[in-house]
Amino acid sequence: MQTTTRLKEGDIVQVMAGRSKGKSGKILTVNRKSHRLLIEKVNLVKRHVKPNKTNPQGGIIEKEATIHWSSVLVVCGKCAKPVRIKVNVVQGARQRACGKCSQPIGN
Repeated sequence: MQTTTRLKEGDIVQVMAGRSKGKSGKILTVNRKSHRLLIEKVNLVKRHVKPNKTNPQGGIIEKEATIHWSSVLVVCGKCAKPVRIKVNVVQGARQRACGKCSQPIGN
């Protein structure tokens, strides 16, 4: 099973499948073991919390839940569209690039 991904923290991605389809956001964390991503303001779920020091009132809070990495595509900075990532070798170093316009992708 594939445990590597071309997605990195800080990439802007768009969700292509599931109930959050069409939403986009920045990747906060990548869990390579479970193949899941935590994306900013995408896949929000409600959780009931007991009162504690950080939340003395308790109640219901909204937080991000993880999403499988096969459900997202990176948004190219130049095309401004969700694209697949290809890898170019430039001077012996691997570099991530847009699959459509071959523009290098950040990080």
